[in-house]
Amino acid sequence: QVQPVESGGGLVQAGGSLRLSCVVPGVPFSSYAMGWFRQAPGTKREFVVAISMGGGQTYYEEEAVKDRFTISRDNTKNTLYLQMNSLKPEDTATYFCNGDRTLTGLKQSGTFAWGQGTQVTVSS
Repeated sequence: QVQPVESGGGLVQAGGSLRLSCVVPGVPFSSYAMGWFRQAPGTKREFVVAISMGGGQTYYEEEAVKDRFTISRDNTKNTLYLQMNSLKPEDTATYFCNGDRTLTGLKQSGTFAWGQGTQVTVSS
C-alpha cells in the first residue's frame, strides 16, 4: 500500500517559517491532486490545502492560512511541499499529505495510506 513520507517539521517561534516535504514513492504522481492535512492534539485530522495534478491550481480550505502557506509540487521528484510563513501557535499540529484523482476525494480522505506525518510546534 502506498504511504507518503512527510518531513521538515520542527519547533519554531511564532513568526518563523518551515518548509514541509512529502514524497510519494511508486505512483504516477502527476496523476494525483495532492494536499496537506493537519491534526492538532485532541482534534480530528482536517484538510488544509490542495494543488492540482499539474500544479497550476491551488485550493485553500482554511482562510486562516491562505496568505501564509504556499503549496507546490515537483512531479519529477514525486514530491509535495508546503512553505509555511508567519507561523502562529494555532498552527501547531502533525501535518500529513495525501492524494486522490479528484479534489472531492482528496478532501474526504485521500487514496493513500496515511503516513507518520511531521510534527510542527510553534511556540509563543
